[in-house]
Amino acid sequence: MAIITDPNFYFLSVPAVLIYGIGKGGLGGALGIIAVPLMAFAVSPLQAAAILLPILCVMDVFAVRYHYKNADYKVIKKMLPGALLGVVIAGVYINVVPQAGLKLTIGVLSLWFCAQYIGSMLTNRTSVAKPNNTVGATMWGAVSGFSSTTIHAGGGPASIYLLPLKLEKVTLIATMAVFFALLNVAKLVPYALSGEFDSTNVLTASVLMPLAPLGVSMGVWLLHRVSQTRIYQLCYLFLFLSGAKLSYGGLLAII
Repeated sequence: MAIITDPNFYFLSVPAVLIYGIGKGGLGGALGIIAVPLMAFAVSPLQAAAILLPILCVMDVFAVRYHYKNADYKVIKKMLPGALLGVVIAGVYINVVPQAGLKLTIGVLSLWFCAQYIGSMLTNRTSVAKPNNTVGATMWGAVSGFSSTTIHAGGGPASIYLLPLKLEKVTLIATMAVFFALLNVAKLVPYALSGEFDSTNVLTASVLMPLAPLGVSMGVWLLHRVSQTRIYQLCYLFLFLSGAKLSYGGLLAII
């Protein structure tokens, strides 16, 4: 059995895991969108996602413990069928697409999320989804399940459905925490079938695991103390740079 020893991997992975935990704890699940693109600079995208998944499951335990009482379970029930379908589709996708294709997928998704974020700022709108729309819940749930499985970044698509519901801030954070906890458990199946839970990835995830409760606790503490807008602006800047680099590298490898 071996463990990843490359210092560059930990230089990128430690902040990635902490940022993801902070998002789960109090600043919104979409904040973790930067994690896999950052880690993919040091290892393959699929390996980065596989290492991160068990850590996310540990984060979910702490996040759900903090937030489960405030979640809107009717909303979760409406989104879950589409989300599980997205997990299944993504599970097939990651097993048939080569690494260059996955790198390009991560890059394109990253740039799409950046464009979506900038568009919402310029138009002063969060989305066009209609509240209590079953079709919208299924569609955006499926997109969320797919992007969550491929790059652990389902918060953006989920927000397109959730934000128009005008939930209270604490309810919104709690609903996303429980929703993605259920989704992450489902994602264990396709990653196990892909063979990515080998000894190297599991041991490396164990090394990073203590950062999970720390990140979530930091997020809970920061919930009412920092400007969420500023933090998101910084993360999306890094996401844009990472997405552009991964898209370029993936495209070059394909052509």
